[in-house]
Amino acid sequence: MAFVTETLFREDAYLREGEAVVVAVNERGGIVLDRTIFYATSGGQPGDTGMILRGDGTSVAVGATVTGETKDEIVHLPAAGGELPLVGERVRLRIDWARRHLLMRMHAACHLLTVVCPYPITGAAVAEDDSRVDFDIPDAGWTKEDVTAKLMDLVRADYPIFTRWITEEELAANPTLVKSKNVRPPSGTGRIRLVCIGENAAIDSQPCGGTHVRSTGEVGEIHIGKIEKKGRENRRFRIRFGAAPAV
Repeated sequence: MAFVTETLFREDAYLREGEAVVVAVNERGGIVLDRTIFYATSGGQPGDTGMILRGDGTSVAVGATVTGETKDEIVHLPAAGGELPLVGERVRLRIDWARRHLLMRMHAACHLLTVVCPYPITGAAVAEDDSRVDFDIPDAGWTKEDVTAKLMDLVRADYPIFTRWITEEELAANPTLVKSKNVRPPSGTGRIRLVCIGENAAIDSQPCGGTHVRSTGEVGEIHIGKIEKKGRENRRFRIRFGAAPAV
């Protein structure tokens, strides 16, 4: 039986703590809650880590968060050791905020890169210190310096980042909102979550279920560390925090 977990992080990515009730513990020890602030691995962004705090003062370290039998079921995988909570138990949740905030900043930076490089996305992976976005680019006329400068222009402009929902019909009528070449947003729920940048989404708008900071300025200083050729028309851009190293 698959459960549906209420995803509190989709409405407020800045929630660091919350309360929930345990609805299941699966055969692998994975903990399923009725609601959660923990993001589950998806769309290139890794799942959250943190703690589940029990009423008796003990805690369970969460080493990873993944989806279960369906995308709507979120499973909190405990690190080794520790007694698991019981079904029906009310618990308190606490994510590793320092790690999550880095991922939020980096995921937003990846969105900015898709604005600078408006080409079909063939792959992406978000990490705390080195992320990548792969593009189907017909030529190699890009430099790390030029892309970094354009990224930092967007960061310094401090554009707002926000989410809104549209219907599946609205997405079908606006297919250019989908930037991925090979992956379509999940369907069947009747609505699609968009991550938007700029007033009235003037800078960007694309389907995404991940977590992001509230403004481009919060991304901070970033640079392109490397541009790699991964095929005849495929280029991999690596994003890193901080200023570009001096040559």
